[in-house]
Amino acid sequence: MARITFHTAGESHGPALVALVEGVPAGLPLLAAHVDADLARRQQGYGRGRRMQIEKDQVEFLGGVRAGETLGSPIAMLVRNRDWKNWEAIMDPAPRPEDDTPEGRKRQVTRVRPGHADLTGLLKYDREDARDILERASARETTARVAAGAVARRLLDELGIRVGSHLVHLGGVDAARPAEMPRDLNAAADASQLRCLDPEAEARIIERIDAAKKEGNTLGGICEVVVEGLPVGLGAHVSWDRKLDGRLAAAICSIPAVKGVEMGIGFEAARRTGAEVHDEIEPAPGNPRTGNVRRRTNRAGGLEGGMTSGEPLVLRVAMKPISTLMRPLGTVDARTGAVAEAAAERSDVTAVPAMGVIAEAMTALVLADALVEKFGGDSLGELRRNHDGYLVRVAARLG
Repeated sequence: MARITFHTAGESHGPALVALVEGVPAGLPLLAAHVDADLARRQQGYGRGRRMQIEKDQVEFLGGVRAGETLGSPIAMLVRNRDWKNWEAIMDPAPRPEDDTPEGRKRQVTRVRPGHADLTGLLKYDREDARDILERASARETTARVAAGAVARRLLDELGIRVGSHLVHLGGVDAARPAEMPRDLNAAADASQLRCLDPEAEARIIERIDAAKKEGNTLGGICEVVVEGLPVGLGAHVSWDRKLDGRLAAAICSIPAVKGVEMGIGFEAARRTGAEVHDEIEPAPGNPRTGNVRRRTNRAGGLEGGMTSGEPLVLRVAMKPISTLMRPLGTVDARTGAVAEAAAERSDVTAVPAMGVIAEAMTALVLADALVEKFGGDSLGELRRNHDGYLVRVAARLG
């Protein structure tokens, strides 16, 4: 069974981040500019820290692409960390003389941060310095995910599938969802420094971010991911690990600091009756992606029985506040067991707008995998023929 898989490697202040994507068909047009555009989107957002001023993420293809097209072989990508020059003595992979001194390397972290991977990882992996954990647990790793997701997005683009996101809540302020979503959701959202489609809410959120910064605090929020153009039938009902909603939930909840995901109306469905939840179906000739029918509503968010219905896929993603506070919380020193204040690494007040871009990337990777799983094909042309033939058959079922 054909599948798309990806892996990332690298630490936050190491030399670079690496992404390896396997299973992409040959013949897909792919340029560094396609990836760089999404890397730049990930770095935007009001409330980000100084690291975003240091880095200007750009991808280098190390394999799998030639003359602007994928080869069908694994795609290897490198994104260099500009901040590496300031951290080389601290993050050097080779042994250094100071390693054997009582002080050890500079900038060790033993005053572990509540809410971060510091303490749990230090205990699990039997390390003395939580930097061995936090450098990989850092959200900087998501740079490589966004690079991988940009490749998946290119494949979806070729089949008319569009993935976008926007902010719907931050710091206790709800942003209104427009009655009619913009045709180009990302163009509209990216025009806002919060990726928010509600200017009035945006102004109030900026005030909340400024206040939290003065307090040395952090803020969480919610983004909505919307996918248009999906064909009916991606995923499967036959086994738990093939259900698309489960695959999406796993991918989304793997994003650092994400603590919840809803499909469609999500938890609200538990509060309503069946008549208020399920989407009625009616004929819709000329819409082969849904089998020439439509749902009068889309409370299910484009997913039924672990499969796409052909309606827009709608996910809402909840991110907790970042765990590094400039006014640290109480903790213990993992080296001595003494009561202490948590370490304060350089951090953002909020990264919710960027999280939406990361959620797009993870959604795109899951959907590209489901497309290749469903339609196969070693080349883009073969996959497209299989996809188009399937839609002809599905459309003919209900005329």
